[in-house]
Amino acid sequence: MQKNIIPIRAFKDNYIWLFSDVTSNNAWVVDPGDAVPVIEALNKTNLNLSGILVTHHHHDHSGGVADLIRFAGDIPVYGAHNSSVKQITHRLRDKEKIICGEHELTVLEIPGHTLDHIAFADSKILFCGDTLFSAGCGRVFEGTPTQMLASLDKLAHLDDKIKIYCGHEYTLANLHFAKNVEPNNQDIAKKINQIKNLRCSLPSTLSEEKKINPFLRCEIRDVIQAAEKYANRKLNNSVEVFACLRKWKNVIKI
Repeated sequence: MQKNIIPIRAFKDNYIWLFSDVTSNNAWVVDPGDAVPVIEALNKTNLNLSGILVTHHHHDHSGGVADLIRFAGDIPVYGAHNSSVKQITHRLRDKEKIICGEHELTVLEIPGHTLDHIAFADSKILFCGDTLFSAGCGRVFEGTPTQMLASLDKLAHLDDKIKIYCGHEYTLANLHFAKNVEPNNQDIAKKINQIKNLRCSLPSTLSEEKKINPFLRCEIRDVIQAAEKYANRKLNNSVEVFACLRKWKNVIKI
C-alpha cells in the first residue's frame, strides 16, 4: 500500500480511502459513508481535508459527506453528473479530470451496480467503489448485466500494474467463490493462503485480478464450463456467463 493512501474501516466491512499530497498536509477522502472515523484519522495524521470523492450514491459510501463539509468547510465534493447525492459540487462525466494535489485523476463512468457509479483513476491507482472487488464484483442493483460487464471490461483495459482500492473487504469470501468456479486455479489457492490472516487484503493489482477474479475471466474455458454446469444449459456469450456467475454468487453460502 502506498504510504499516502490510508484505509479507514467503517461499518461491518467498508473501506473509506484517505489519500494525501506528499508535498503538503492536504488530503482527500473517497466514499465517506461515516464522518466519525474520517475525522479521527485526519486529527491523528494532522491532515487537512481538501475534498471528497463519491463513487456512487449508496448511503454507506456517501452518508458522511454532509458532516465532513460541516467539519472542513467549503470543500469540493466530486461525484457523477447523475448522482442523487445533493452535496456534490462538481458533477462529472466520463473522461473528465480532477486535480487532487499531486494526483490528476480521470473519471470513468462504470454503471451496473448503480447507474451513477464512477471510478477515479490515474496511471497507478484506481478507486472503484463497489464495481470491482478483489476476486469479485458488486451486485447488479440498478443496471443490467450487459452494463456491468462492460464496466468491468473498461476497468480491465487499464494498466495491469494499477493498484485497486475498492469499497469493501470481501476478498476472502470472493476467493472461496472463485475456487468453486475454478477449483484447479492455483493462483486462487495461493491468494487464499496469502490473505487469510490479513486484516486488510488491499490493494490488489489488475494483473492479479485477471488471474483470480471470475468476473474478469468470462471468456476463460474453465469459467464458461463452470457457469454452464451451474446454469444447466449452454451459455451463448460472455454476458450470459457473467449473469450466471453473478446469480450464482448471490445465492452461494460460503
